[in-house]
Amino acid sequence: MTEHKSPNREAKEKQIAEISEELKDAEIIVVNAQHGLDADSTRALRVAMRDGGVELKVAKNSLVKHAIEGGKFAALEKFLKGPTVLAFSKDVVAAAKISAEFAKKNEKFEIIGGIANGDVLGKDQIKVLASLPSLDELRAKIVGLLQAPATKIARVLQAPAGQVARVLAARGEQEA
Repeated sequence: MTEHKSPNREAKEKQIAEISEELKDAEIIVVNAQHGLDADSTRALRVAMRDGGVELKVAKNSLVKHAIEGGKFAALEKFLKGPTVLAFSKDVVAAAKISAEFAKKNEKFEIIGGIANGDVLGKDQIKVLASLPSLDELRAKIVGLLQAPATKIARVLQAPAGQVARVLAARGEQEA
């Protein structure tokens, strides 16, 4: 006798598989509560997340719990109560930073907790993480630090040549 799955159950299993797939490469997941965000606020949140390289997932908590069950994000289950929104990314700072910035501007959006690199983080820890420079900001600083000495060296090397040229030009004018 073969087991027949109801269309509803098949749809749920498909959603669970999709959520698992979306979350598998994330280094951080920030669980946020959203209490009645209007359409404009939701759109602004999605745009901010997308611009920051962060993905956003709104799904039933029961489906998310099944998707994370037994995996590296299983500890998130305790945060999945009420209307939640998951912000996740490969950049550990980005999801925390954008969630924190949006929460400051919108009282209907609040950080609950999260998980980063296997460590469960509370609301306050997420906010501390949000204060750190993002991966892109760190890269820009490193490039700036690497370029600064090269620029200084080039200036120093060019200065004597320029001075010699000015001295020779002045000497040439004196003889003429």
